[in-house]
Amino acid sequence: MTRIAVYTGSFDPITLGHLNVIERGSRFANQLIVGVGTNIEKQPLFSVTERVELVRTVTNGLGNVEVRPFTGLAVQFVHDCGAQVIIRGIRTLSDMEHEFTMALTNRKLDPAIETVFLMADEQYSHVSSSLIRQIAALANDEELSQFVPSEIISCIRTKLRDQMRSSDMPQSG
Repeated sequence: MTRIAVYTGSFDPITLGHLNVIERGSRFANQLIVGVGTNIEKQPLFSVTERVELVRTVTNGLGNVEVRPFTGLAVQFVHDCGAQVIIRGIRTLSDMEHEFTMALTNRKLDPAIETVFLMADEQYSHVSSSLIRQIAALANDEELSQFVPSEIISCIRTKLRDQMRSSDMPQSG
C-alpha cells in the first residue's frame, strides 16, 4: 500500500525550516506531496507558479517529493491527492494553538485525514517567510543563507529589486 502524505503552505518564500519539515516528512511516506497555496491574509512576494518552481528547485534531490499548486481548502487538496495524512510544522506555542484549531477543523471536514505535527528543529524555530521578506533587503547572501536555501537567494533579490522599481514608478491617474 502506498502511503501518501501532504504538506501544505504558502512557502513565500520557502525557508530552511520548511525544507527541514519536507525532508523529515518525506521519511514518513512513500510519496510526499508539497501543496503550494495562497494565504489570503498576506500579500505574496512570489506568484504561486514562482513558488512552486522555487520549492521544486530545493527539493529536486528528494525522489519521493512532488510539488503541486492548489487553491481552496487544504483538507480538500489532501483528499484530492488520495492522502490520509497532512503534515504540519510547528515552530512556537502560537503556531501550536493555530495548528491545533486547524487540525480539529480539518478532522470535522474530513474525519479520514489525520494531522501529524513535526516540531521545527531548534535552529529554525524563529524562521518565518515574513521574517525573510523583512530582512532580505538588508542581509547579505551569507546572512540570508542561514534562513533560506542558497539556491533561491538570487530569486529573492531579483523579486525584491523588481518590487522596489515598480513601487518607485510614478502612478498615472
